[in-house]
Amino acid sequence: MPPRRAIPRSDTQALIPWITFSVVVSVALVLDLFVFRRNPREMSVGRSLVWLVGWVALAGLFNLAVWHWFGPARALEFVTAYVVEEAMSVDNMFVFYVIFTYFAVSKSHQHRVLFWGILGALILRGVFVGVGTAMLARFEWLIYLFGAFLVYTGIRLFFHDGESIEPEKNPVLKLFRRFVPMSGSFVGHRFTVREHGRLLATPLLLVLVVVEATDVAFATDSIPAVFAISRYPFIIYSSNVFAVLGLRSLYFVMAGVIGGFRYLNAGLAIVLAFIGVKMLIGEHYSISTGVSLGVIGGVIAVSIAASILESRGKKE
Repeated sequence: MPPRRAIPRSDTQALIPWITFSVVVSVALVLDLFVFRRNPREMSVGRSLVWLVGWVALAGLFNLAVWHWFGPARALEFVTAYVVEEAMSVDNMFVFYVIFTYFAVSKSHQHRVLFWGILGALILRGVFVGVGTAMLARFEWLIYLFGAFLVYTGIRLFFHDGESIEPEKNPVLKLFRRFVPMSGSFVGHRFTVREHGRLLATPLLLVLVVVEATDVAFATDSIPAVFAISRYPFIIYSSNVFAVLGLRSLYFVMAGVIGGFRYLNAGLAIVLAFIGVKMLIGEHYSISTGVSLGVIGGVIAVSIAASILESRGKKE
């Protein structure tokens, strides 16, 4: 169980981290959408990789502030939670790729969908973190339920048989098409259009809704996992947000090499199971945050390295 320490020391000091965090994230999002990427265009793998490095660097700089405010223990929790969330997001990227392919969304408009999808994800994950914190504070035994759920999810993912993803069977898609009037085709990068006096949703809005619903489903794995790393709402939410901010760039990098990491799912499954076990035994045997970070980072690194080696062997 993560160590507890009272943070911060007064009401005024308590607001400083939240205000700083809100300002940094807001400025980054405004610059991203309205300055650097004002004109929609296709994102290359190289350019996306540069952006991804930039987002990771921003998270690292913010963690220096976390260190200053709360000390090295909380800063290590931030890093570990960030790595867990980023690793868990890899599965999202594959599903997003399938959704965009199914709906034939042009690459120049995929960034817009992901941007607004991520804004929704920030709000919904904030709700998840708040509800989870309140529930654990009142019902401590829920930590064991979270742990068992993660172990089950990890085992299921490890023995995943690779069945195809079929967006047309998504219940959210069916409900949206049934109750929301839609136009018959895409209208540039617009989510709505007015035809004959009626306001209609475009297929791009439908894609956004499906992407949002998919992210919520994946958050049911990642949010409980982060509660095994830290129990402080600020650490959990801020690390989650900085990981989510880099998802667009991570998507375009992964889309360029999709299918190239065969063993990554197995690595993610082991990580989920490890975090679940950490939750289950935390009351009697505490695994330190440093050890957790080493295990999680090591498993992900080995699974990626094994995937790359196998891919090179097939090419040769």
